[in-house]
Amino acid sequence: MQVNPEIASVVKPDSPGAKMAFKVRKKIYRKLAGAIDLEQLEKILDVGVTADSAAAYSNFFECFYPHKDRIWALSDQAAGELENIFPGLTFVQGDGCQLPFEDNSFDLVFSSAVIEHVGSYQRQKAFIAEAFRVSRKFVFLTTPNRWHLFEFHTYLPLLHWLPKRIYRFILSRIGLKYLSKEENLNLLDKRTLKRICRELGVAPKIMTVKFLLMPSNLLVMLRKD
Repeated sequence: MQVNPEIASVVKPDSPGAKMAFKVRKKIYRKLAGAIDLEQLEKILDVGVTADSAAAYSNFFECFYPHKDRIWALSDQAAGELENIFPGLTFVQGDGCQLPFEDNSFDLVFSSAVIEHVGSYQRQKAFIAEAFRVSRKFVFLTTPNRWHLFEFHTYLPLLHWLPKRIYRFILSRIGLKYLSKEENLNLLDKRTLKRICRELGVAPKIMTVKFLLMPSNLLVMLRKD
């Protein structure tokens, strides 16, 4: 997903929203580290890194994980500078729905807050299918929970609970045309994630982290035996 001015205008690097996002993503990393022994992994793919390094929550896996030389980072953005920011990391430009890697290439395929930006239901399904294909052990994906009180790209409450067609119409009318398009933002819930995994024939473990006492982020872990 390309960095868009609409999002940047809402979430500034030093804003309360950015600080909140960083705290939530620290919780996500702790959940990941509690579910998988990261020290034992030799090769990790992070799908959907961003070229925007201004905010503390950008590329948080790369910030927290100590073994940068074990990370391959993929984005559709020109984010090659990450190789200088995180020495040892290998950057690859590509599409998360059509990964340029062989089957079973990585011990872990990780992706945070990307799947809601890849487009339609079918592309979201392809995104998970590709992550599972190139993994040989684990897939760990995160996405904001559609049924949280706040929508974390706009920080508007409740509007995203409306039918998607109506929600997108309202966004387009209040100056958020980019986010109103399905190809740029297509929010997910637990039921939809379970449906995708069922159609792919994989069994997910779905965890959550909370904000304001409500599940704010859905964490999907897949094991590949």
